[in-house]
Amino acid sequence: MTDRRSGKAIFRELGTLVTEQRNPRSKNLDRLSTIQILKLMNQEDRRVPLAVGREIPNIRRAVDLVVERLARGGRLFYVGAGTSGRLGVLDATECPPTFGTPRTLVQGIIAGGRRALVRSVEGSEDDAKASQLALKKRRLRERDIVVGIMASRRTPYALGAIEYGRAVGAGTIAVTANPAGSVALKCDVVIAPRVGPEVLTGSTRLKAGTAQKLVLNMITTGAMVRLGKVYENLMVDLRTASRKLEERTKRVFMNATGASYAETGPWLKRAGGSLKVAIVMRRAGVTRAEAKRRLKEAQGWVREAIRS
Repeated sequence: MTDRRSGKAIFRELGTLVTEQRNPRSKNLDRLSTIQILKLMNQEDRRVPLAVGREIPNIRRAVDLVVERLARGGRLFYVGAGTSGRLGVLDATECPPTFGTPRTLVQGIIAGGRRALVRSVEGSEDDAKASQLALKKRRLRERDIVVGIMASRRTPYALGAIEYGRAVGAGTIAVTANPAGSVALKCDVVIAPRVGPEVLTGSTRLKAGTAQKLVLNMITTGAMVRLGKVYENLMVDLRTASRKLEERTKRVFMNATGASYAETGPWLKRAGGSLKVAIVMRRAGVTRAEAKRRLKEAQGWVREAIRS
């Protein structure tokens, strides 16, 4: 299922994409001084959050879909090539330490495999079958979600993943920087911030990549908040896998309860190391067993556990 179309067909397709157009504001890029180059890039980058903001209705639909599937025991798969694939792996990798999720809950799949994380594996993005085999290997199910990430809108590797996701009944989302193109995106939600042509023509690691990073941030953070992984604006399910995270856990407990630094250790110890349990114990004035019961009843929501 590799892309076997003629070079001319692909050439014509690229000509329809916003991200492949020349940016009139940077046509003299090679004549600018260093400070002028940087100012121009900064000005172009300011367009990105505005473009992402216009896609919030679609991002909301994506978050709701992710929440619904994860609540049913599903998993979230990011699939992409090159910069898009690396961004998916990055976001997936950050979920366990930030939200205490199992490593399998949010997974990143990149064309070319792990080697492609540190070096370019040319041609791997053209193999749609490879992404489908990767999802088959992970036993993709109806309750899972597949997010195809592709700046160009036409990357076979990401499109193949979406196609396979639809075939098994999984939720499907496309994240692209091209609102329109010759490729029709058949999926549940399309998120396509129009960031415009790049400062360096066709280099979608720039504005398109920045937009994708913002969108993925919003999808996982929004979903994890909705799933009770956050209390107020505090990470209460983070994993203390390093000294830094141990100290951050103490700061979160202090901010959530008003406790002093000296009190954090004893409280966390009484809570069996669980930050959520410790917060509920102190805020609600209950035992460890009662805090755990309340959290279970509240499906992990700290605010509700304290109230109950």
